[in-house]
Amino acid sequence: MAEEIKQEEKKAESKNIMPMVFKVLLGIVFLVLAAYLLLGRGWWIHTWTLILGCAGPFLVLAAVITFAIAKE
Repeated sequence: MAEEIKQEEKKAESKNIMPMVFKVLLGIVFLVLAAYLLLGRGWWIHTWTLILGCAGPFLVLAAVITFAIAKE
């Protein structure tokens, strides 16, 4: 009985490995594509502008959250 359970667990683990491997490979492909687009295609200046444009609203949101926490 215990051996059957172990064999079923091994089968379940082998079935779960393929989706995980697929997701990891897909993530690597996305990272390589992102690096190519940001660094290789000269989009870095535009990306940096976007980051700087979002920094102000992010800091305002962080200040509001800090004040809300301090109020308590």
